[in-house]
Amino acid sequence: MRGPIAPPQVPLAASRAEVFADLVQDSVDRLERRWPQLADIDFLVLEVPRLEGRGDQAAWGDDAVPLGGIIPARDGRRPRVVVYRRPVEIRTKGRDERAALVHEVVVEQVAELLGLTPETVDPRYGED
Repeated sequence: MRGPIAPPQVPLAASRAEVFADLVQDSVDRLERRWPQLADIDFLVLEVPRLEGRGDQAAWGDDAVPLGGIIPARDGRRPRVVVYRRPVEIRTKGRDERAALVHEVVVEQVAELLGLTPETVDPRYGED
């Protein structure tokens, strides 16, 4: 018998990238209740950060790969918060741990974009 193990509407059929994007969206939804202006920010998931124009030399310093980043508004584009899927997945075991790290990354990037502390953006930041 050949075919999918589960029908498309079942979570098992969702790809890892789709599940990860859902985690980011869940985090954004939690924060939007407190910060409605987040509706004016685009949230993206990229596989890995890029090293544009930096040759072979690591551009992040201290051998740390970023888990997220921000792209300020410019040229008529809205500001963007980016979460890098593979570095987050590598650092986590299981869905709950991954969801917690995704939320932490989203909070940190939103805080940087808004010029606030992460604790101001989410009072539960840093709690397990």
